[in-house]
Amino acid sequence: MCEQCPKAPSGWLGWLDLPENRPVTPTGPWIDLTHDVGPGMPCASIFPKPHFGKLRSLPDDPFNVTDIHMVAHAGTHVDAPLHYFEHSPDMASIPPGRLSGEGVVWRIEKDCDEIISVADLEQCRPLIREGDILAVDTGWAARFGTPEYELHPSFSPEAAVWLLERRIKMLACDFATPDLVYHLRQPGFDWPVHRTLLANGILICEHLTGHAALAGERVEFMFGALPIAGGDGSPARVVARRIG
Repeated sequence: MCEQCPKAPSGWLGWLDLPENRPVTPTGPWIDLTHDVGPGMPCASIFPKPHFGKLRSLPDDPFNVTDIHMVAHAGTHVDAPLHYFEHSPDMASIPPGRLSGEGVVWRIEKDCDEIISVADLEQCRPLIREGDILAVDTGWAARFGTPEYELHPSFSPEAAVWLLERRIKMLACDFATPDLVYHLRQPGFDWPVHRTLLANGILICEHLTGHAALAGERVEFMFGALPIAGGDGSPARVVARRIG
């Protein structure tokens, strides 16, 4: 299976056979890792900005009703395999166990446009286990609201294969996409990181924030993504807590 990954497989290969979530012993409170949902939430420059309005408003009306217009990939969100592969699972088809469980937070310091390589991943601790969720803290969440946020780091195609070989459950990053940043892409770019991971049912979370406080630790994650029928992605309320 891994031999196909550098070639960016054209179809859905299926869910990796991963262990069930293990019981854990929490050692700290839940920490919110989610950007606030509103007009100023992070959104890739290739998408329209979110719009929030009011259909009904107090005191003129008996209640408040908010009208929301946004792409499913704005703010802190999860990508389904359907994001890149036809006839693959949508958000409503993702097993709940794929959206929660143990994992690690790794700190990998990178500057604008830099690449996260296999060598970077191999130096990180604690060691990753089969079935883990991996959240990478590059410090980029702190740059949200500045021009540098659009110049984020990215993962090499080889790093994606390395993560697949370690059979992780999900990759979460603190910027818009784990693939090469938009302005560096050449004609024929084929999103190798997304394709390598999603083809094998490894989910992707983008625009994570607040996880710097958990760097270097094992944690329990919960990704509260919506079961959107036909959805290729969904906003998510993400929380994590330290575990023993």
